[in-house]
Amino acid sequence: MDAACYGHLATSRDTVWPLLIKNLTRVPINEPDDESSRSSRISYAIGGHLQVDLATLLGMFGAIAVLIWAVVAGGSSDIFVNVPSVLIVLCGTLLIVLIKFNMAQALRAVVVAKRAFINKLGTPDELIAQIMEIGTVARREGLLALENIEVESEFLQRGINLLVDGAEPDAIKTTLERDLRETAERHRWGAKVFSALGEVAPAMGMIGTLIGLVQMLSSMDDPKQIGPAMAVALLTTLYGAVLANVVALPIADKLALRKTEEAKLNAICIDGVLGIAGGENPRVLESMLKIYLAPKERDREKGEEDEKPKLKSVA
Repeated sequence: MDAACYGHLATSRDTVWPLLIKNLTRVPINEPDDESSRSSRISYAIGGHLQVDLATLLGMFGAIAVLIWAVVAGGSSDIFVNVPSVLIVLCGTLLIVLIKFNMAQALRAVVVAKRAFINKLGTPDELIAQIMEIGTVARREGLLALENIEVESEFLQRGINLLVDGAEPDAIKTTLERDLRETAERHRWGAKVFSALGEVAPAMGMIGTLIGLVQMLSSMDDPKQIGPAMAVALLTTLYGAVLANVVALPIADKLALRKTEEAKLNAICIDGVLGIAGGENPRVLESMLKIYLAPKERDREKGEEDEKPKLKSVA
């Protein structure tokens, strides 16, 4: 074989093998490739992180610690423990609240109560950044490119699924708004259970006080019975006030706040999904969604380090 032939084979080998290697390794596992191929296989790691509500913990346990300190500093703490008073206030309050609600609502309120201490909702600016990147993918590659996108927010994921299924904007709006109302209604009932606890506990404390006074007045001829009866009369009022104002009512108010925050985030999701469905320009969509932010947050400096959605490849 002549030198020209050898030169041709060498040139072909040098040209073909790099192309084969490039094609085989074009989409490496767990490594980012080109933007267009990566965008259809992304998932977001925001919106589902658990965050302890320090305000609730500091407020509630701080108030309890102050009360315990006041009891211990004043002398013997045994005088503040009275079993009949505890039964009247605690058991009586729980039983009366069960009369107001059905068993499912009462048990659901216990589960919902953890939302006062642990918050897994993202922030509006995080959610807007997430929706913007999803909208960019949809505008560049089409709505079907959103099929493999995964988000932690169940509400936003439901909207994305409707987009992929080809639902009309009116159908998407109706479905998501109905979901928004039903979610808000469930959370409202959870807050109402704790509001009822806050209303009933002081009343049970007053009932215990009346019981103690009746016992005290009926045993005026026996001085030994006056002390225990007076303890029941005063401690039930104390227990009822603490249960209502330190535990039940603050949790009810915090659950109402959570409901408002979640409703705001879900409204952002609805507007974002509808904007993506309508093919809005990403910049226009961003301006529309930033209406939900406070003015200072809208004009935040670019140099600030904000939490943004992190992209990761999905197999």
